[in-house]
Amino acid sequence: MSVVIESMREELPKNLTSLDKAQDQSEIKPKVPWLFALSWVAASVVLFVAYRLYMNAYSFTVGLDYFTPEFEYYWMRLMYVQLTLIALLVFTVVPILWFTREKDPDAVPPKVELQRYYTMFALMAVASIASFVALGLFAEADAAWHQVTIRDTDFTPTHIGLFYFAMPLMFGGMLMAFVWVHTRLPDFHSRISIPFAFLAAGPALVFPNLGLNEWGHTFFYAEELFGAPIHYGFFVLGLGFFAFGGFLVQCYIRIDKLTRLDDTEQLIDPLSEGPSATT
Repeated sequence: MSVVIESMREELPKNLTSLDKAQDQSEIKPKVPWLFALSWVAASVVLFVAYRLYMNAYSFTVGLDYFTPEFEYYWMRLMYVQLTLIALLVFTVVPILWFTREKDPDAVPPKVELQRYYTMFALMAVASIASFVALGLFAEADAAWHQVTIRDTDFTPTHIGLFYFAMPLMFGGMLMAFVWVHTRLPDFHSRISIPFAFLAAGPALVFPNLGLNEWGHTFFYAEELFGAPIHYGFFVLGLGFFAFGGFLVQCYIRIDKLTRLDDTEQLIDPLSEGPSATT
């Protein structure tokens, strides 16, 4: 009997702590993290503008010939460093997101879940602006570069910025976002969002065409037109973005349910049996 009483004494503080934590989370008022979003937008713009200024300074001076020592020093080292940093970021963040996932996502209070949707939308806004800036600074610059220098060498400054920085960064960001969505949003913890899967696969599916593009332009296709047949594979990236609308519909349906609940209600797993909410 004394052993049971002692065990109850040890468990009681833990239970009270978990209850207090859940109550504190349920009292959170969801709000759009404007400062968080604007900070990331500013950081992205500074990064890409600094990269573009670097290109303006060293592209035509030491970036015309891949086989020169100057190109190795100013451009190949940059490519190695940025690919290494992106790989380290992805292979560090993805396991952290997976191993720190919630064991019982259905226990997440509605207000906390709604706040996560607001945060996700803020990050989507940041990603959309960053993608627009990156494609404007690098994709257009790459077309202009090849129209001036024609097809010069295997590696070019614009390709190091576009194919070995912007594209891997986009793919890594999509992969991290895919893991976050399926480990932090209860609506997706027991299923896979097909629209988001197509969206995340877009950058990855472009990589094979990168190799075809380099090989083709180097050996048999010198024309640099966006509408050239050798560029058709890049359309996969654009088609993948169409799936974004389907993912937003899934999110809006869930948000509509969350905003109809009060603090004492909680949604049940949509794959389980029973009503949509319980008191």
